[in-house]
Amino acid sequence: MEPEEFDSDVLRQFVVAFKKGKLKPIVKSQPVPKNNKGHVKVVVGKTFDTIVMDPKNDVLIEFYAPWCGHCKKLEPVYNELGKKYKNEKNLIIAKMDATANDVTNDHYKVEGFPTIYFAPKDKKNNPIKFEGGDRDLEHLSKFIEEHATKLSRTKEEL
Repeated sequence: MEPEEFDSDVLRQFVVAFKKGKLKPIVKSQPVPKNNKGHVKVVVGKTFDTIVMDPKNDVLIEFYAPWCGHCKKLEPVYNELGKKYKNEKNLIIAKMDATANDVTNDHYKVEGFPTIYFAPKDKKNNPIKFEGGDRDLEHLSKFIEEHATKLSRTKEEL
C-alpha cells in the first residue's frame, strides 16, 4: 500500500480490494531496458516472468550486486559465456541486479552475490543452482551443457 493520503477510508478501500483479489503487488524494478539485444540479456523485476520463466527457453541467470567484487570479476567471463552461446535459439544468458529489482519467484533464492541459477524450459519452478565449481568459462559452460534441454551440435562434436 502506497497511499498519497492516509485515513480510515483509504485503509478500508485497500482492505476491500485486497479481499476481492483486485490488488497488484508492487514489484521493485529498474526501468525495462529499451535495447536488450546484447549476448547477455538484462532482466529487471518487471521482466523476470517474461524472460526467466518463459517456457520456450532454458535460461542461465546471474543475480548480482553492482558493488560486489566477485560479481565484477565474473562480468567479463559472463560476457564471454553470452558470446559463446549467442547462436543457441533456446538458451538465454541473463543477469539481474538483485539489489535494485525484486525476484518475483520464491524458487530463486538470492542469499549472496553472485548467485547463478539454470532454469530449464520444462522445470522453471525447479531451477538448478550453480555451486561448487569455479566461476570460469569452462565450468559455467559445462554446467550449461549438463542441464540444457536442447543445444545445437557444435562443429567439434561432428
